[in-house]
Amino acid sequence: MDVLIVEPMEPEVLQWIEARHPVRFAPQFERDDRALRQALFNVRALIAPPSVALDAQALQFAPVLRAVGRLSVGAENLDTEAFARAGVEIVRPGSASAGAEAEFAIGCMLQLLRRVPVQSADGLMVGRELAGATVGLVGLPAAARPLADLLGAFGARVRGYDPAVHMSDAVWAHSKIEPLGLRELVEQCDVLCVLLNYFTRYKGLLGERILPDCKANQVLVSLSNSSLFDDEALASVLETGRMAAAWFDSMEPSMLDFGRPLRRVRNLQVTPRVASTTRESRIRSAWTVVRRIDEILSESPARPEFRQAIEDDSLDLEAGPASA
Repeated sequence: MDVLIVEPMEPEVLQWIEARHPVRFAPQFERDDRALRQALFNVRALIAPPSVALDAQALQFAPVLRAVGRLSVGAENLDTEAFARAGVEIVRPGSASAGAEAEFAIGCMLQLLRRVPVQSADGLMVGRELAGATVGLVGLPAAARPLADLLGAFGARVRGYDPAVHMSDAVWAHSKIEPLGLRELVEQCDVLCVLLNYFTRYKGLLGERILPDCKANQVLVSLSNSSLFDDEALASVLETGRMAAAWFDSMEPSMLDFGRPLRRVRNLQVTPRVASTTRESRIRSAWTVVRRIDEILSESPARPEFRQAIEDDSLDLEAGPASA
């Protein structure tokens, strides 16, 4: 079997890949890790949702695997180092969902600015407009550029920071974003929008050394992994009112457990990773992923020694692969 598909996709996309490769469509494996691993032994490409975790141990059950596709943005639940060592490509949808994420971020900003009132000079509690606001973008993924364009159309000033992009890089000018250091960005912006792709080295990047100095009445929108934040520091600025409100489209469940600081915060809204999930972006993402997988499978046939291993039934699916 060439392709195992665990994530539902548009019928026309499924038919296209089925016409080119042997395909098994098994969405039930999303919540059956054992069955999934048993099915991987002769699979060359897997398309699975973010809820399916794959690490070095799982890869031992997939000796001929060449690619894993994600229709959603992000590679959480994938051991990228183990994939690199095994020569397995992680196929992502690239910029397919960038427009959807940009629109969602704008919607969050508009709602927070209007729904969470601040005190005006005359003492009234009022909402605010995006026009004329200073918006800081943390991270320059594919969604940053369309988001900067939309913000410009609203009349907002756009500034940005990315730890992997030097302030002299031409990408800032091309994206119409003024680069700043992270501290300056947090201190000066009315709206902070976090888009940064997560790596473990960025864990807690937005914490007690940065967040307490945020601009008064700032609102925060995050489409990134919540591990970028120190939850105690975030809870503190939200509870004291220094930060007016925050909206996370992705948050680790443990951060909202009983006894955790964010559990008691009232001016925090969390949605279950819906920014990139629109009908249009799903179709674009599916086509991007299946076409790349078709290329990979056409370029790299299964290795003969693994085919022989499969025929000899040398993989013990209960105990794991046989030791070398």
